[in-house]
Amino acid sequence: MAQQAGSPPEGENIRSIVKERLAQSEREDGEKLTIEWRGSATHLHVIAMPVEMLYYNPDTHRIRAQRGLDPKRDAVLSADPWGPDGQDYLEYLLKTQPATPGKTDPEFEALRDSLEDFSQEQPGLITPDGILVNGNTRCAALRELGTRHIRVAVLPADTTRDDISAVELSLQLRRENKRDYSYINQLIAIEEQLARGRRPEEIAREFHIRPKTLEQDRWVYGLIQEAIERSSDGDGDGLRLVDFEDHQEKLRELYRAYTKEIATDRDAAEALKESRLAMIILGFAKTDVRLAKPDFHEKYLAAKLPANTVTVAAPSHSVLIPGLGMAVADDSATVKAARELTDGVLRARAALRVGSAVPSVDTAPSEKVLENLRGSVEAALKLAGRDERLRQRKVAAAERLSDAVDSINLASADVAQSLATKSLDEDALDESLTELRSSLEKLARQIKRAVSEPGAGVEWLVSSIQLESP
Repeated sequence: MAQQAGSPPEGENIRSIVKERLAQSEREDGEKLTIEWRGSATHLHVIAMPVEMLYYNPDTHRIRAQRGLDPKRDAVLSADPWGPDGQDYLEYLLKTQPATPGKTDPEFEALRDSLEDFSQEQPGLITPDGILVNGNTRCAALRELGTRHIRVAVLPADTTRDDISAVELSLQLRRENKRDYSYINQLIAIEEQLARGRRPEEIAREFHIRPKTLEQDRWVYGLIQEAIERSSDGDGDGLRLVDFEDHQEKLRELYRAYTKEIATDRDAAEALKESRLAMIILGFAKTDVRLAKPDFHEKYLAAKLPANTVTVAAPSHSVLIPGLGMAVADDSATVKAARELTDGVLRARAALRVGSAVPSVDTAPSEKVLENLRGSVEAALKLAGRDERLRQRKVAAAERLSDAVDSINLASADVAQSLATKSLDEDALDESLTELRSSLEKLARQIKRAVSEPGAGVEWLVSSIQLESP
């Protein structure tokens, strides 16, 4: 949640300057910015302010997840959000890639170059005491370019923290916005809006997503939070939200596969979730992750694991729910084994992250664990991929015939409609039926060779088509 940062130390001085410049803009009937304000459109006057006088917003949703990249600098920012060290950290985060800390974000560079070539097109937005509500990144880019002033509108004097959050989201989520929120920061913003009591369908509309997508993203956010908790070593050193920034599509696909399985088999859904989560953390591509079906761990992976990673899970048993007097089945042994493996991957990845930031920490053991597990998964994927290709070959003919049935049904409806309107092209129809008969003869000949125990459908086709001798 957002922190209570209070007013900046130069807030009163900034208020005085803002008040003076607003009065001049009103007298001259200058530029205005229209925003959604407490349920209706409001037109705010725009003024020019020195970029060095304004403060980056420590609560901006744009870099909320990234603040944890450097715990020490984040602690300084939390303790003194308006001090030079905290503000420098915010500027660094506004420029860096969300998923690759330390690298300048290409979208920031594009924004900076656009400002250099075309100047500032859209005004930013500040509080009366100089906190940037919208335009944090633009201000950072203008400072880098050496531009002295930024055009900003000014919120009313009675602005509250909820007002700031609502206005920021409404402006940042406009479709013309040049630099979107990162995926994780959008998830955080959605949860904060829900915590404020807003209806899911209202939030989905504001974020330009479907209610089903909102439900999906909330599930993903819950899974990420669970994974972070499972990765912790007990001292708070675990994975961070930003560590999942690049996995948006893989996590969304996991949700779709999980919900499909859990509708009929909870254990199958949980086994699938654990295997895919481990593979995501290990860095496998989306096409590889898709091969992890509910039986992946038991059927393909367990036998490929190094001896010291194979654990014997406790047998499944029933668990009594306190207060209800009813029992539900505990996780199966397969699910427990898959979960234990995933926990190991999460903890090793977290230890590797911590070690990369603290030179005195030996990361070799964690690197070895991840290397061994990745090798085991790669070996298992070869088997799973082979079986998947075989399965696809087995069902390919049936699926193509199913598509053909759909096309024939549509053709039947077209013929009926043509007859009703007396617009049937009989010559073209006869030509197509001749081609169909030829195709069915070829199909019948191949099926007669391939099927050893023909069923009713095969018998019908072979008997209906008079086959010539090969």
